[in-house]
Amino acid sequence: MKKKTTKEILVDSFLELAEKRPINKITIANIVDNCEVTQPTFYRYFKDKYDMIAWIYAREAGKNIGKVGMDGYVWKDTFLDGMRFYNENRKFMVNALKHTSGRDSFLFQMSDMNIRFIENEIRKKLEANECPKDLSAIVKVFCYGTNQFLYDWLIEKSDLSYEQVAELMEKSIPEVLRPYLCE
Repeated sequence: MKKKTTKEILVDSFLELAEKRPINKITIANIVDNCEVTQPTFYRYFKDKYDMIAWIYAREAGKNIGKVGMDGYVWKDTFLDGMRFYNENRKFMVNALKHTSGRDSFLFQMSDMNIRFIENEIRKKLEANECPKDLSAIVKVFCYGTNQFLYDWLIEKSDLSYEQVAELMEKSIPEVLRPYLCE
């Protein structure tokens, strides 16, 4: 059995609290008291709770994206695995979406990370240091649109299954991005 790191203990404490109350009502003191660590320990790993939320999302998304190209794992699989994660963690996701705002909003952070993940894939395929500006703009439109759709799906409890949503997301990839994400 793998022993949890202090970072994972802090995250588990936060997720446990997020099951019971809105994220905007959870303080750093609540998080550290819940897992019996000190505030300086928290700040050794995260700058604030919003940084923690971003880390939780990046860790999950990074696991999926890191598998692209291995053993037949394709971008369509990342959508399916991502949607499975959202579905299994719906309560936390809705809490994060409803109770964060501004630059710290989970929707903003999720969009920003997705943009970086996709632009990174484009840079790798092009063997370039930067993503071309036109492709970067298209990536942003795609990510903002799909993330707004995810927001609606999570908040409004759509009758679409997570598998159907993953399929719709894969179908919505703009043609110009397909060579970088689907081949």
